[in-house]
Amino acid sequence: MASEITYAEVKFKNASPAAVAKVPPETKKHQHHKDGHHTQKYPLWLPWLISLLLLLVCIALVIALLGEYVQVVAPFSQSGDQPTALQQKFTKWQCVSAGLQGKGQGWTCCPNGWKRFQKSCYYLSDDMMIWAESQQNCSGMGSYVAVINSKAEQDFLTKEVNQPTRGENYYIGLSAQKVGQWQWLDQTPLDNTVAFWRKDEPSNVTAEKCVVIYRNQKTDNWNDVRCEHHNRICEATAVIV
Repeated sequence: MASEITYAEVKFKNASPAAVAKVPPETKKHQHHKDGHHTQKYPLWLPWLISLLLLLVCIALVIALLGEYVQVVAPFSQSGDQPTALQQKFTKWQCVSAGLQGKGQGWTCCPNGWKRFQKSCYYLSDDMMIWAESQQNCSGMGSYVAVINSKAEQDFLTKEVNQPTRGENYYIGLSAQKVGQWQWLDQTPLDNTVAFWRKDEPSNVTAEKCVVIYRNQKTDNWNDVRCEHHNRICEATAVIV
């Protein structure tokens, strides 16, 4: 059977109505550009793929420039480790890249609203409590009243206490069962080489058995005080995920 041929009618200006151009459709499939090359068609999804790759590169650059801070929810859900008491109390966290190359864990996280320094998280309260209640409050959040182990840590806390919205006195985890016998919450005696008393402090009197950081720009800003209502600093180990 002979193949079927389709004819197309083309009308030209000033041409007679009877003029008919017979062009087989197969001819269109072999049209060439003036330079003799075939028309090249790209996949429709290719521009979208290129745009997506450029967007991902931009996001990576922004994260790097901002110090790689992210906000996450319940970071312990990414780890097979048993969550700590701090992790069980909070769901929103602020994390920063820990720079742990070649390891599965690479983010250091503190609860939202806490301040991070090195491997610890700190909470500076807005309200005041007596010493015993301050210990209970910090413990209830999976932390403890701050223990200061270095001048760098003392400098960090001094800077935080001196923020415009802060109170005047903040409990740290140092107290005395007997006059002059200062020790931290874990019963470790105070190392006088890492002590930051104000001038003429401590008073070492029976009525003043607790210690606060006094709001003062100087690094040496510890006062012994009555164990009455003061603000507090809670400390906990930062979470690594």
